[in-house]
Amino acid sequence: MRIVKSITLLAFIALISACSGNKATTTEAQRINNAFKLYEKAQYSMLSGNFRTAVEYLERLDSLYPFGAYSHQAQLDLIYSYYRLSDYASGIAASDRFIRQNPRHKDLEYAYYMKGLINFSTETGFGKDLFSAPLSERDASTARQAFDDFAELIRLYPNSKYAKDAQQRMIYLRNRLAEYELHVANYYMKREAYQAAAARARYVVDHYPKTPSVPYALQMMVVAYDLLELPEMAENSRRVLLLNYPDFNGG
Repeated sequence: MRIVKSITLLAFIALISACSGNKATTTEAQRINNAFKLYEKAQYSMLSGNFRTAVEYLERLDSLYPFGAYSHQAQLDLIYSYYRLSDYASGIAASDRFIRQNPRHKDLEYAYYMKGLINFSTETGFGKDLFSAPLSERDASTARQAFDDFAELIRLYPNSKYAKDAQQRMIYLRNRLAEYELHVANYYMKREAYQAAAARARYVVDHYPKTPSVPYALQMMVVAYDLLELPEMAENSRRVLLLNYPDFNGG
């Protein structure tokens, strides 16, 4: 009788274990299905151009299923959706998070590219053209960050499909940064801080060669060194200007 009871008890335990296993399998299947439904809704919203709704679905997906099958793609789609909504702060934060948490992901180059693109868009946003000071007079920190982001992308992924676009944007950003430095140099000249003006102009020549600001920077160096009574340095700057920009008239 004791043997029969033992067999019955073991059978009961096995039945409970099997039920628990089936329940766990069902729960996991439900989680995958629920995650897929959220992802599908987010994709439909993105395709429809409704990025605000897409963000709601993607944030919910990222929060509820952070390690699921759709988590990485949801995070990448979030970056893009934030960008399309001009929510640049959230886009940068999402890019940084993805780069930090997925250092070997196959789409890591996309996160680097989007980070640069978002900083670039912050720099050149439509509202700034309407309501801000001229571009050359604005703080250049965002432009510098965008340049660094694109430079990092090209350094890590020189053959990336995003490299060509990044390089073109970097040319624009170099010109922008040179213009800003020249603006600062002009500021010093107007306040008769000629040594500071010459140093800033020299920075343009040394760090942003082949940009349109270089001849203006050389001309400023000539004037500043003359005013500082440094004829040899003024003559050297004049010689470089005439040699490299013989048709430059100062504008």
